[in-house]
Amino acid sequence: MRRVVLLAAIAVAAALIGCGPRAHVPTLPPSLAGVLPPEDSGAVLARQLAPTLYLQRDETFQLLRAVAVVHPSRPVIAYHLLWRDDAMGAWLPFTTPTDQEIVWVGYDSTGAPSDLWTYWHGTLLHADWRGKGQVLVDVQWGKHGSLPRGTRPADLPPLRSMRAFYALSWLLPDLWLGSFSRPGPLCFCRSFSRYEQFTRPLLLAPRLDAIVRSSNPYAVLEGVFGVRYSRKVEWPGEGERAYRGESP
Repeated sequence: MRRVVLLAAIAVAAALIGCGPRAHVPTLPPSLAGVLPPEDSGAVLARQLAPTLYLQRDETFQLLRAVAVVHPSRPVIAYHLLWRDDAMGAWLPFTTPTDQEIVWVGYDSTGAPSDLWTYWHGTLLHADWRGKGQVLVDVQWGKHGSLPRGTRPADLPPLRSMRAFYALSWLLPDLWLGSFSRPGPLCFCRSFSRYEQFTRPLLLAPRLDAIVRSSNPYAVLEGVFGVRYSRKVEWPGEGERAYRGESP
């Protein structure tokens, strides 16, 4: 009897894992309402301020899509990034099958970058970027949390530290189950010092699929990302607590 129950439980678990959601990223439409022409001043500025992303050297998930959103009344541009997947939780039946992350660049009256906000697992990180030139962002392995380059460990919320996520990267059952549902890594399987090595530069400007001017870009994001994406906070100060570490 116990054996029958065990086999039934395994069958149910396998069925649930096999039913994990799959990504359905739409083909880019030939035109999208509200997209700025290349010569528009907002589009020019968005390309100029687009960050350089530094991926962890062992990253396996590719950046599928990117959209820049110029706020119509605030000096800030949002860069919405769609990664192919998140390394953790992929086996859960109702999880979102892609990974949306966001970076925001504030600028001054000359069009130079002045502030950098990044989405980091339910909170926003902030760095003063005045006088620092090209915006640089480190991208966490597997989960793609974004960090202003040069972020110190003390700048991160204690329960969302790099060491905490490194420990989770060895949470083998989660990653193993996820690999049955969607292709992904079985663990990080390397040292913590390597986990912190962001050495693969990715220029974002040539990867932008659309640039729009809007305070509410849901329609464009759905057209580029698909209907099912994470729908994280759109702008700094709207719905997410800012954690203001002072990155050098």
